[in-house]
Amino acid sequence: MADKSEKTKARLPRGFADRSAEDIRAVEKMMATIRSVYELYGFEPVDQPMIEYTDALGKFLPDQDRPNEGVFSFQDDDDQWLSLRYDLTAPTARFVAENFDKLPKPYRSYRSGWVFRNEKPGPGRFRQFMQFDADTIGTPGVAADAEMAMMMADVMEALGIKRGDYVIRVNNRKVLDGVLEAIGLGGEDNAGRRLTVLRAIDKLDKLGVEGVRLLLGDGRKDESGDFTKGAGLDSQQIELVMNCVTAVGEMNLSNRATVQDIKSALGNISACEAGLNELEEIAVLCDAAGYGPARIKIDPSVVRGLEYYTGPVFEAELLAEIPNDEGQIVRFGSVGGGGRYDGLVSR
Repeated sequence: MADKSEKTKARLPRGFADRSAEDIRAVEKMMATIRSVYELYGFEPVDQPMIEYTDALGKFLPDQDRPNEGVFSFQDDDDQWLSLRYDLTAPTARFVAENFDKLPKPYRSYRSGWVFRNEKPGPGRFRQFMQFDADTIGTPGVAADAEMAMMMADVMEALGIKRGDYVIRVNNRKVLDGVLEAIGLGGEDNAGRRLTVLRAIDKLDKLGVEGVRLLLGDGRKDESGDFTKGAGLDSQQIELVMNCVTAVGEMNLSNRATVQDIKSALGNISACEAGLNELEEIAVLCDAAGYGPARIKIDPSVVRGLEYYTGPVFEAELLAEIPNDEGQIVRFGSVGGGGRYDGLVSR
């Protein structure tokens, strides 16, 4: 039994942060700027609750008896599992599925708010953080994907980030999915291993080529001694995956030339053809609109670590080196991302 005389110690949970008036005002100013760009592109605001039924977020929850991996969950009085939203995408899919017949097509909307992740916190990695999403639903062509990349570039510049200090990196999950199919990881039975591969590649900037190779193989032990189990690929499988994700052209190389480099690295894998053709179309559209490789760059290492992406994916990366309060140079890296997820609403 707890000693009631013992005074409770005031302490902030790991992975969370208190916010000052200065921080709040800065975020509100930033959000107003982002909102203005989204509305120029014709997107309208909508909002969903922070809590959803856990089965709507089920793709993150392998343990249905105790669904707490990746999300914060609890049961209500009716024994229904509820979870704090992991991102803004799954609630959007639930909203559209419920209201599909009432919504205009294509449906262009944006939303912002806090999301929560029950994951190990670290430097710059929080359990609660803000997202600001825009989604187009009901547009099958890649013109919508190219538009998203252009809008993200416009957001960066509206926020005062100069050209050369950022880049929007674009890839197509159909390309990597084709590679995974070619090495025997196609089908529902291999969904877990595919996700392990995607999450390994997603750490390329952080861990480097050799670190990713370890995660694609048996696994990797980090500096603290924690071991992360790998995807269990053999050496030939690892080589083909790495050939795909490291076929990156120089920053000043045209995007169409980069697509040709990827084609050369992959040889004749027919399952990759559709994805490569879509990347080439995105490159043509972006170049025609004045968004060259210095702003929007085709990069096969971009995978996004979630299973639901089905086509083009992109990330906004800050390239500028910015001093922190102690004068140390900091590179923020990826500050935004997204991609196409055909079929998510129908699930």
